[in-house]
Amino acid sequence: MRTVQGAALDGIKARVRALAERTGLPVRSARGESRTHGGPAVRLRPAERVGRTARGTTPPADPGPAAPPPGAQAPGRRTTVKAALPKAPAAPAGRAALLVPAVSPAAATTLFATLGALLSGTARPRPRRRRPDGLRASAAALRSLRARHGDAPALVRTRSGKTLLVLLDPRDLRRFYAEPVSVLAADPPQKCRGMSTHEPDADGAGCVRGEQRAERRRMNEDVLAAGVPVHPAAGPILTAVAEEARHLTATGTLELARTRHAVNRAARRIVLGDPAAEDDELAGWLTQLRAEDKRLRGGPRRAARSLHDKARARIGEYVRYAGDDTLAGRAARHADPTGPEGAVDPGDEARLWLLAMDAVPDTLLRTLLLLGAHPCEQDAAAAEAAAEIAAGPARGELPRLRACVRESLRLYPVVPDLIRVTRGETEWRGVRHPAGTSVLLPAAFHQRDPERVPAAHVFVPGRWKNPGADQDVRMAPFSHGGGRCPGDQLGLMITAAFCAEVLRGHRVTGARPVLDPVGPLPVTLDPHGIRLALTRR
Repeated sequence: MRTVQGAALDGIKARVRALAERTGLPVRSARGESRTHGGPAVRLRPAERVGRTARGTTPPADPGPAAPPPGAQAPGRRTTVKAALPKAPAAPAGRAALLVPAVSPAAATTLFATLGALLSGTARPRPRRRRPDGLRASAAALRSLRARHGDAPALVRTRSGKTLLVLLDPRDLRRFYAEPVSVLAADPPQKCRGMSTHEPDADGAGCVRGEQRAERRRMNEDVLAAGVPVHPAAGPILTAVAEEARHLTATGTLELARTRHAVNRAARRIVLGDPAAEDDELAGWLTQLRAEDKRLRGGPRRAARSLHDKARARIGEYVRYAGDDTLAGRAARHADPTGPEGAVDPGDEARLWLLAMDAVPDTLLRTLLLLGAHPCEQDAAAAEAAAEIAAGPARGELPRLRACVRESLRLYPVVPDLIRVTRGETEWRGVRHPAGTSVLLPAAFHQRDPERVPAAHVFVPGRWKNPGADQDVRMAPFSHGGGRCPGDQLGLMITAAFCAEVLRGHRVTGARPVLDPVGPLPVTLDPHGIRLALTRR
């Protein structure tokens, strides 16, 4: 028989579940399993030291973990590396490099994710899909803040008492990028305590400090040929891209799983060498590590550590046999076997570069979708791709296609917001803020701000041909200053090369979702929902 006490207890449980759904806090079930509920955006209290903030919703977190590429879960394909590796390294054919994002996913989250982590006391909230309504409401809230309080940074306070300083003016963005890591840290200190498969710091140095940070930066700049439009190893890189791009056009349709499969194969060839292209077991491990890295901390970390160790050991074997035409081989030349313990490990760098290639498939698919909705731009890009075959030494430049990729990243950035933490007391616009204040730069908001960016919601690749467009602090697909991605030019070359391989022999004639080439573009484009129809030219 149901008692009064039992009914009251059931009512309390129902209220707890409802609260968890509204706030996104984890709830422990009767079996001891921890679950995290989604919910609406967190409301903020008015700031006490700088103006009041408008209440409203904030951007939800990034999409969930990527689906594994075809064959990623086939453990029987390879268990050793030596059987597939040549006994002697291949003859040097130049340098190979790969895209490294300006700021890693571990170091840059949306405003909703940050506030959720501060409220629940966790380092990373559960990944959630970005909803268009939430992003539109967030942009409206930021514009309302600026209208009420001017361009000064807006300080908001969460329910847990943490403060968040939101930058609304380009002058503050310039300072944000110019400040050294000793003033603005690229990641909260608690993230250094756990395992992360991504680089948490903007300069690619992770949680390390001092000489190792500088050495890792030098290695990245040399291997990735920072600032060079066409990488010295463009020949081997473009060959790998061309051969793997055949998977993209094997059928009449193109979607995310096929795109990721082709790009990840090319990534393993560029980083580790041609034998790694067939290593589906390593691909599965990396896919699981990506998914594990996006989950809440405090979960079953033992399984993630086991995957990490297996992937690291496998990559280490490839590094030992890597030739000079691979990224791993190039990085190995920087390693000092007699150096101090804790020196830069080329195997760890190779793993991070492989994980960083996650950004390329999504950007590639969005760029082709945008070109399919703009026939004139698509025809011009296809003509450039066809003419590039006879370009000779200039092969790999593709300025028009690079502009299309940049515009795709402006509309749909890989890192929608940047977050850094003050290491000491700092002053912004005459107001002093204590150490540990989180500073938020809403990059997606500034890149599509209709009050300051012409045709903010329209696909206009030509804007990137203007002098100084790459130094515009409002546009930050690869960040700026000392934290700028050293592989930005190489990442553009690889993504544009994949686009060129598709457009040389095929035309995007149909797409889902359908985009309006004249009206404002949607605020989000989930790559999981993109389907492209390809026809031969």
